[in-house]
Amino acid sequence: DNIDTWETFLKSHKKNYTIIGDQTIERGEFFDYGILVLPGSKSLSDKQLIQIKKYLESGGSVFATSGTATYSDEAKWRGWDFFTEVYGMKFTKELDRTEFKRIHTLRGNLPLTGGIPTGYTLDIATWDRPIYAEILEPRTVQVSYWYDYRREMGLVREEISKSAGIAYGSYGKGRFVWFGFELNSVIGKQEDYIFFDRLFINSIHWLTYQPTGYVKDWPAPYEAAAIFTPTLSEEIYNVNNLVGILKRNKYPATFFVDPYVAAQHPSLIKSLSKYGDFGAIVDVGFLEFIGDTLSNLYQQDVQYSSIVVGSDTLSKITNTRVKGIMPLFGFYDENTLQALSSAGMDFVITDSLTDRSVPEKLIRGDHNLLGITITSRDDKKIIGEYGLTDLNFQRYTYEEDIDRLLFEGGLYVLKVHTDYQLKAEYASVINDVMKYLREKNVWVTSIQELKEWWFKRGGIEIRYETRSKRRIVVEVSNPKERNTDDFVVQVNMNKPVKNIEISSDIINTIIPEFQFDPNSNVLYLFIEDLKPGDSRLLLIDFENVGE
Repeated sequence: DNIDTWETFLKSHKKNYTIIGDQTIERGEFFDYGILVLPGSKSLSDKQLIQIKKYLESGGSVFATSGTATYSDEAKWRGWDFFTEVYGMKFTKELDRTEFKRIHTLRGNLPLTGGIPTGYTLDIATWDRPIYAEILEPRTVQVSYWYDYRREMGLVREEISKSAGIAYGSYGKGRFVWFGFELNSVIGKQEDYIFFDRLFINSIHWLTYQPTGYVKDWPAPYEAAAIFTPTLSEEIYNVNNLVGILKRNKYPATFFVDPYVAAQHPSLIKSLSKYGDFGAIVDVGFLEFIGDTLSNLYQQDVQYSSIVVGSDTLSKITNTRVKGIMPLFGFYDENTLQALSSAGMDFVITDSLTDRSVPEKLIRGDHNLLGITITSRDDKKIIGEYGLTDLNFQRYTYEEDIDRLLFEGGLYVLKVHTDYQLKAEYASVINDVMKYLREKNVWVTSIQELKEWWFKRGGIEIRYETRSKRRIVVEVSNPKERNTDDFVVQVNMNKPVKNIEISSDIINTIIPEFQFDPNSNVLYLFIEDLKPGDSRLLLIDFENVGE
């Protein structure tokens, strides 16, 4: 089944391949192949190991899964020496089969994950005992992790570093990509297979020194983003403990409040409009958990009425237009999205567990909504559930999640409540957290700015191809009906190059400013003023280092 799955993937991308035997590897008669695939090749002879290392050292590429060479050709335990030496990683553990599946989180903005939503989670079956590993050497890059911060205990930074499930790197002059699971272990919905297929072909491109390209998630020079969502609940006047912090530092905020609670405190709510905008907390029904079949959210007409009445009530109190909601019990469904679209709302922010750590563009009819997932632990978890009353422990827990989102390249959502973090004895932690975000090169923005940026970057189309060993073509198009400007196209050259020149064979094409990072072999194209319907065909010429 494993070999059949590899053949299916390779055929779907029109990649030629040959199935070779053990003796071919032992004799070293495979060095002319661009990639050596080792699918679950746990049992290999000593002669094979010698030839595989020679192949890599001379510039070959290996695409491997699971615990390569942990057994001899006589099925005797050999250990993890080859794994550690070649991949630069240390075995941590195998997954237990008692769990049918495990979520596997992908980092964004890497050569292997270009075009895949940052923080995307794949469902991986455990029947083949997938592997946790830890990166030991800088020549190896961690692409993903198994650790589930929502369900598992432990120090987040440490647990992520010990739970790599995909990695890529170099050995000698060669390259490798390693998956800690088999290709046929991926299960889930159709979208999962689409993005896994992209991960697969990106891996092939990296191993064969072909480029990948995509629009960066965030404006230059940021590597992650954050929004701040103070939530007015019990002890509502504790929000005043936040006002001084917002006034001094001008942190953007979106206040969330139940419109009926706001109606009982109109002066307080209106006074907050100087420091941010508002979202309505709306009751759209109750679910105990995702997949709860005993409870149901309300029908669409009931949800629509609640959304319209709630947003109108809050808009009148604040004298602003309320453009989004937070479901009271955290969950939404298709009826919610249809109701939001009909009501002309812009966004929904939810505790529902989604499959990514970046916003999602939700199109319903001719209306675009922004779906935002709570991507971190809030103060109800940190103070209420964990019982962390020491300010240093609170701060450290927030910083753990910020570091995780930076590692992924995603959106950090700082959600706090008036009856927890905004109490007088705890509120100072907010200022520390916001300072930490800015020190870490995180784009701290408002939900409205986030929506405008995400819709702008999401409408750009990128096409790229290799024309020769020294030229690639990148086409950037704007199919939308409005101008798009100030975004960055990231092109992973996937090989060392120098003396880059950019031109076009189309007259009057605007040539963008660009930067090249020789350490990561990444080219950044700074695109400005791309008009509706416009395309720019860019010829990127370069010299290969070492030629």
